[in-house]
Amino acid sequence: MAGLTMAHKVLAARSGRDHVRPGQLVVTDVDLIVMADTVFNPTADRMPTDLLRVSHPERVVVLMDHAVPAPSIKAATAHRRAREHAERLGFRRLADVGKGGIEHQLIFEECLALPGQLVASNDSHTSAAGVLNCAARGLGMADIIQLVCTGKTWYKVSPTVRFHLTGALPFGVYGKDVFLHLAEVFGSQEGHDVEFAGPGIEAMPLDDRATLATMCTELNANFVMMPADRLVREHVASVTGAPYEPVVSDPDAEYAAEHTVDLSAIRPRIALPDAMNGNVRSADEVAGQRVRIDQAFIGSCANGKLSDLRIAAEIVRGRRVADGVRLIVTPGSQSIYLDAVRLGYIEALASAGALVTNSTCGACAGGHLGVLAPGEVCITSSTRNFKGRMGSADARIYMGSSATVAASALEGCITDPMPYLRELQNREAAG
Repeated sequence: MAGLTMAHKVLAARSGRDHVRPGQLVVTDVDLIVMADTVFNPTADRMPTDLLRVSHPERVVVLMDHAVPAPSIKAATAHRRAREHAERLGFRRLADVGKGGIEHQLIFEECLALPGQLVASNDSHTSAAGVLNCAARGLGMADIIQLVCTGKTWYKVSPTVRFHLTGALPFGVYGKDVFLHLAEVFGSQEGHDVEFAGPGIEAMPLDDRATLATMCTELNANFVMMPADRLVREHVASVTGAPYEPVVSDPDAEYAAEHTVDLSAIRPRIALPDAMNGNVRSADEVAGQRVRIDQAFIGSCANGKLSDLRIAAEIVRGRRVADGVRLIVTPGSQSIYLDAVRLGYIEALASAGALVTNSTCGACAGGHLGVLAPGEVCITSSTRNFKGRMGSADARIYMGSSATVAASALEGCITDPMPYLRELQNREAAG
């Protein structure tokens, strides 16, 4: 019998089995169940108001992130219902408005889940917790409500594709560029778990790993697993002393495919509008087309990290956003917002003409705080670029790293960030 991958070990442990195999259906316990404010929308397919009890309230966390602060009566009603449920049913944590952030960033920041655990949420980018060596995946609304009530859910065990990363990120290349490279070269991994291994992933900063884990949802991956190496263990130890049991793949684990990717060969990439898989070009190629933009957006669970705000602030510092362009920046959490204030990033961004919002999924999901009009063009470092994602279906959405977005905001058109990054490098070297 073949060995187990990381995700298979988690599923085996939580279903009370010694072994699982692809294609098998397993019923599992779940260590962390996360519900966003949208679960409590006042509609028939969402959380009922008369829910009497839950199986394990200590495993349930409610996070206000999709519509924050409430932009409508519907959203405000959802928030009120979320607060009522959390208090009445004794949920583990309620991250209310101004006291939390975007779900996937908060799971990482606060280590709401620990290495080797199983995580479920109603949000599709739940795979982000893979950066913590968690098996995490989004579920449908009915599945989440059933899980909250019974404490159990089910999964079909998937085959796994492994990416063995070598080398290190070159100067000016970030986790978003790595994802875009995978989307360009390998495309959709539908029906598969994705696992990362090799010296390249261990050399990658945690923020870039978290971006990569989040964005693998756009490769249509199921579970996304990364190793619990020294950086992960140090991060967890800085947050909690709680015990945990990380998972590693067996040496004889079987994979549906194995790919080796040399990080040092990757250059800044940009996804063209409407899709990402197989729809990516080099930043300098797209920059050569001088595509005019109306909006530049930095934020979301994928790229609202402190490192994103830092590189954007350093690029725009002492400059002005181009006339006719809106640069909108959304930190991933309240903690990131406060750190960015303390470090002067917010001042640099706002002085350049950027609008810095509260932490929310708003602009990324086309809900509020940055909705696109028909015919507008946006470059974003958020999570999705399909038609209508950020507003009008007639808008066009390009995607790149936060450095690419910041440089484009200054130029007023899609721009290769490398000249700005080299200037920044020289400035920092000169002290």
